[in-house]
Amino acid sequence: MAKSTDISVRQVGPKNAKKSIRFAIKKRRPVFLWGPPGIGKSDIVKQIGEDAGREVIDVRLALWEPTDIKGIPYYNADKGTMVWAPPAELPTNPESTAIIFLDELNSAPPAVQAAAYQLILNRRVGTYELPKGVDVVAAGNREGDRGVTYRMPAPLANRFIHLEAKVDFDDFQEWAVMNDVHPEVLGYVGFAKQDLYDFDPKSPSKAFATPRSWVFVSDLLKDEDCDIDTMHNLVAGAVGDGLAVKFMAHRKIAGRLPKALDILEGKVKDLQIKEVSAMYSLTVSLCYELKDQAEKKSKGWDAMADCFFRYMMDNFPTELVVMGAKTGLTNYNLPFDATKMKSFDEFHKRFGKYVLSAMEN
Repeated sequence: MAKSTDISVRQVGPKNAKKSIRFAIKKRRPVFLWGPPGIGKSDIVKQIGEDAGREVIDVRLALWEPTDIKGIPYYNADKGTMVWAPPAELPTNPESTAIIFLDELNSAPPAVQAAAYQLILNRRVGTYELPKGVDVVAAGNREGDRGVTYRMPAPLANRFIHLEAKVDFDDFQEWAVMNDVHPEVLGYVGFAKQDLYDFDPKSPSKAFATPRSWVFVSDLLKDEDCDIDTMHNLVAGAVGDGLAVKFMAHRKIAGRLPKALDILEGKVKDLQIKEVSAMYSLTVSLCYELKDQAEKKSKGWDAMADCFFRYMMDNFPTELVVMGAKTGLTNYNLPFDATKMKSFDEFHKRFGKYVLSAMEN
């Protein structure tokens, strides 16, 4: 994994980045989110907008011309003057509360950055003025990340609060279980956390592992019509050759796991496969299946929940028992009823303090 050698650079994971950006927006201060490719910078801003019920206007400045920001001049025959037609992408409704996301700002040519500078500094450019309720967030890759970047002028840089994002496995796992990332992907990266992100700007490889490319792999796995060789080729094209070999070996083992529904229905009580990454996958599968059964209001759900805890306690190491319980309790808010589960008292006695500690972190 590529790491910054500058200890003065403070980095934040996605969860803390969202908290920081929300607070900066509250104080009406524009934020620039720096970070390598594929770690979810765009998703962070989109989630902030969704949580607040605000429109996010995604502006890819690397594809814009200066006139796309300032507008195009035209002759007003009534007034006998040249006026500026405002850009259609920017909000004109004075009641707008949109978040303008200037993505790839430092990948834009200097002339475009200069136009953006006026918008950020003065909240206006030409005759266009940002509505009072609109906020600005920007993002871009660092200069050493093998992307097309231009050095940001100091006056423009000084208009922003700067945050540098990093990959955080716990944040990714929390997001992934809420967005149905494939259990085999979560199982593998849960076991080999270092393989969640292995971008090296000095490497000539075109494919490398990032949270984004692992989500690509997850999407591929959801199509069951793909043969093994084709899948191997596509996984290698997403995360690189070396990780593809390791991941496909993990898949081969995970493919021998019992079905989650059979476990929840009490048909399977033991686990013969003790490979850790496979157990990670099975934990995620159990959580997904239990959530689905809760949403369907399935008859006998309390018995399924009881089997869920019983099976984990009997077959999984403490780390996975805690992970499964935390996912069900915190992420999915499942309706566990301790009075209807025979195994809950034992679970609470053996693992309760670990689950509470995990939920507090």
